[in-house]
Amino acid sequence: MAQKEEPQKPNQKQIKEQLNPLQYHVTQECGTEPPFQNAYWNNKKEGIYVDVVSGEVLFSSLDKFDSGTGWPSFTKPIEPENLVEKEDATHGMSRTEVRSKTGDSHLGHVFPDGPGPEGLRYCINSASLRFIPKEDLEKEGYGRYRPLFEKK
Repeated sequence: MAQKEEPQKPNQKQIKEQLNPLQYHVTQECGTEPPFQNAYWNNKKEGIYVDVVSGEVLFSSLDKFDSGTGWPSFTKPIEPENLVEKEDATHGMSRTEVRSKTGDSHLGHVFPDGPGPEGLRYCINSASLRFIPKEDLEKEGYGRYRPLFEKK
């Protein structure tokens, strides 16, 4: 079983080379992608979502739900220690920004109106994520997450 290396943040030159312009804008400049016109808002496949910059594990499809907003939404992170929350007072609103810990990527925001037991809705930009389907977890180095998707 391949073991994923510890996530690391690439330098700015590597980040610019590895990301497309939208991914760079969202993750490095706190941008937002258009709703309903992004890669994962309607993704129903099983797997995990990792930071597009660092590869650190963020969310699982098991915690994804349709919030009607046009962005991928999750009730909780799969690895809470990989997220950092910051106050965001931009755009005349008071919100809680969510960033990846190692990659320091802007992911989106968390709101207190979700359906899960904690009542949270992590509203995340697809451009900040890379989806790893459950069948590719081993080869991508995330094999330890495979048991999440095995029927009990």
